[in-house]
Amino acid sequence: MSDLKVVADPGTQEIVITRTFDAPRELVFKAFTDPDAVRQWWGQASSETVVDQLEARPGGRWRFVERDGKGGEDAFHGVYHDLQAPERIVYTFEYEGMPGHVLLETIVLEDQDGKTLMTDSSVYQSVADRDGMLQSGMESGAAESLDRLDDYLARG
Repeated sequence: MSDLKVVADPGTQEIVITRTFDAPRELVFKAFTDPDAVRQWWGQASSETVVDQLEARPGGRWRFVERDGKGGEDAFHGVYHDLQAPERIVYTFEYEGMPGHVLLETIVLEDQDGKTLMTDSSVYQSVADRDGMLQSGMESGAAESLDRLDDYLARG
């Protein structure tokens, strides 16, 4: 069973997601930074993720396109600001369907006796942006994507 926690304190610009994975953090870090890995777990199970670009280095860009199988697609992109393998990834995140609403995401991976505790902190430009993300169904989408990551790590 997942120990997923999503914390969004009222009036703040931040969402913090934590979850433990039964995999070494090197493998979890690779799952976030390797294009072949990302396409296997990122997004919803009912869609296909196309990794258009993934340059996992400071200043590198990323862009993922999620295709729903009915002709619809949603694209997301950003820029990596910091990567410290295997413990930290910092990048911007922007949904192309709502340009100009950029968040800064920091993922910290901590070793816990061979398992990995992920802490994912997203800081939005405003409380309204953060609240809009919560209202969009982000929590259930993140839970599904992280379940898929868990399945990927179990295979790997």
